Amino acid sequence: MSYPQGSVNRRTLLLAAAAGGGVLAAGPAAAHARPAPGRPAHARPIRPERPVVRSVGCFEVLALRDAAGPFFLPYDEAFSGASSNDWAAARRIDPAAFGPDRTWQLDFRCYAIRRPGDRYTLVDTGVGPEGSPASAWAPVPGVLPQLLAGNGIDVRRVDTVVLTHLHEDHAGWAVTAQGVPMFPNARYVVQQRELDALEADGSEMIGYVVRPLREAGQLHPVDGTVVLSGDTVGAGPRTPAGRHGDRIRVVPTPGHTPGHQSVLVEGGRHDQVVVTGDVLVHAVQIADPDVGYRYEADQHLARLTRRNLIDSARRERAVLATAHLNRPFVELR
Repeated sequence: MSYPQGSVNRRTLLLAAAAGGGVLAAGPAAAHARPAPGRPAHARPIRPERPVVRSVGCFEVLALRDAAGPFFLPYDEAFSGASSNDWAAARRIDPAAFGPDRTWQLDFRCYAIRRPGDRYTLVDTGVGPEGSPASAWAPVPGVLPQLLAGNGIDVRRVDTVVLTHLHEDHAGWAVTAQGVPMFPNARYVVQQRELDALEADGSEMIGYVVRPLREAGQLHPVDGTVVLSGDTVGAGPRTPAGRHGDRIRVVPTPGHTPGHQSVLVEGGRHDQVVVTGDVLVHAVQIADPDVGYRYEADQHLARLTRRNLIDSARRERAVLATAHLNRPFVELR
């Protein structure tokens, strides 16, 4: 949810400004949040917390908080077009997001989906270790490896990793600090449009994530909506021991990045969890989906995508599983 892809230049500038004690003229770092090179001043280890679990059909969705801390911009500078009523509604939805001096407090969250047979689909991989690309601005190191181990999730039993997009705070633990895929038996599912955009921008995430996954034979580009597990329309595998209609699928949700995708965990009609990724990054965008976020690649498309996702979730009575709100699961009213 940080910078648009192609953020290597912004990251370099942020580190340079921090080293010199200055503030960027373009303003991506506020004066109250000058990170030191390689480690933000606000970074602090968090204790692994017990995951919040939501059942959906034959699946269990586990919310795993990799990190937490304040953003480098005040919330009213990070978002545009919000009214006073929108901010009041956002405070009711996610009060912990509002810190002192207009700071935006946020979580950095991944989701593990436990499937029948003790197999796992992981959605996003957090901020990563010390030295990951997110280190310039996010609270590293994350605690995802400890969370997985503490909850009995063997990385070898994760057979699918969905990267909603390839911003640095969503793909940090895709590989280890040594550049080896963290999940040795997993296919890493990314939309082809996301990869194309990264290549065009010369993003540092190509070298950090894409190239190691490709060389290991674990990168799995997709184009559009794909059923990953469970019932398919037409032909394909059934979820072992699952009920008819239980499935996990990815759907394109572009705007935040060109190839952003979200994950639908479905246990039949009116039994759904939508893992949103960065379609929305703050409760104010639930209060009013037209509120824009400063670091969306295409704000107009992001607004359309967000409104469509929220409208669909309301119709289906789906629960939103959010990446950056301080509450992992949000039921819409």
